[in-house]
Amino acid sequence: MASRTEEMVRHLKALSMNTPDIEASAVVSVDGLIMASALPADVEEDRVSAMSAAMLSLGERIASELKRGQLDQVFVRGEDGYVILMAIGEEAVLTALAQSRAKLGLVFLDMRRTANELVNLV
Repeated sequence: MASRTEEMVRHLKALSMNTPDIEASAVVSVDGLIMASALPADVEEDRVSAMSAAMLSLGERIASELKRGQLDQVFVRGEDGYVILMAIGEEAVLTALAQSRAKLGLVFLDMRRTANELVNLV
């Protein structure tokens, strides 16, 4: 039987295969620790995890203080693509790197489906 981490990695790889615009992804705890990843070799897991936790925390604070309700997602758009964060329950965040030409509606839909599948594993 696969370990919890192996099962999370399987979901991350399926996300990338089903949504080719997603280049990489990771599951990060709200404390900033990598739980599972499907990141390229040139991307440092520790940096991704720390930045993801910080962005999630800041996004939650902004949504709360500006009375926008429960945080659903945070995304950053750069000229070379997107970084998208989506909460996985209360304890983790799904971080994905998407191409600049990505169809965001499909990316968000597939990320939400993956987050829902991962919620029981985190």
